[in-house]
Amino acid sequence: MKSFTGKTLRWEWRGGVIELTLDHLPANEIGTAMLSELEEFVAAFGVLAPETSVCIVASARESVFSAGADLRELYNKAAPLPKEERLAGVRDFVGRIHAVFNAIDAAPFVTIAAVHGVCFGGGFELALACDIIIADKMARFAFPELRLGLIPGFGGIPRLKRDVGNAFIRDVLFTGRSINATRAHAMGLVAQLAAEGEALRVARGTASQITKFDPFARAAAKDFVKPIPLEELRREFELFCELCTSPAVMAALKKFVEDSGPMPYLP
Repeated sequence: MKSFTGKTLRWEWRGGVIELTLDHLPANEIGTAMLSELEEFVAAFGVLAPETSVCIVASARESVFSAGADLRELYNKAAPLPKEERLAGVRDFVGRIHAVFNAIDAAPFVTIAAVHGVCFGGGFELALACDIIIADKMARFAFPELRLGLIPGFGGIPRLKRDVGNAFIRDVLFTGRSINATRAHAMGLVAQLAAEGEALRVARGTASQITKFDPFARAAAKDFVKPIPLEELRREFELFCELCTSPAVMAALKKFVEDSGPMPYLP
């Protein structure tokens, strides 16, 4: 399947390049609907991979790449359940997210996140699963999870550790503050810095360059330079699930859900 249009995203294959576009109001939150369609996408890798050099992940939303997990859905589904059932539901959902992000991380083609606007939480973790992040100068990155009594749970910490230094990680994690694209570029997190609104155009130019090279050499190079930190990912998963069902987290999620502001995920 070389093209797909769903309720939360779409993809199209053209000339060896897949463009996966997140398109879910209001802010590309990752809930069960988007997860199901991401699972369809990675399930198509077997068909797409032999003819694909690059996948670009981008957003159709004007000021956001992705605000992260759909916390409203998470709370509304979890709150009525007893703790044991709540934990089982969280483990199932987050386990599926890990499987999808690991598949994107290990994809047999180069993956590029073309980021603009807000790239927080699970959206940041999706970008980190990609091989290259290209961001426009207005992009902002953050892990605000500690404000809810959580840690990033979709693989963010191990993947960020793979790319940058621990001092930077602690700053981002412990403060919850967002960092701008210029600082992210200076830290080596962002590979290329684009002008405002130009991230996708730059990503397409980069993809055009990548398609020129031998696919076997490219795949071998990716395996060598981008090991997947599976043990750390497993430990993060267990810690996130352990934290997620605590009364403090449920209270923080309730407060988030009741926030009437247009963008309560902003630090």
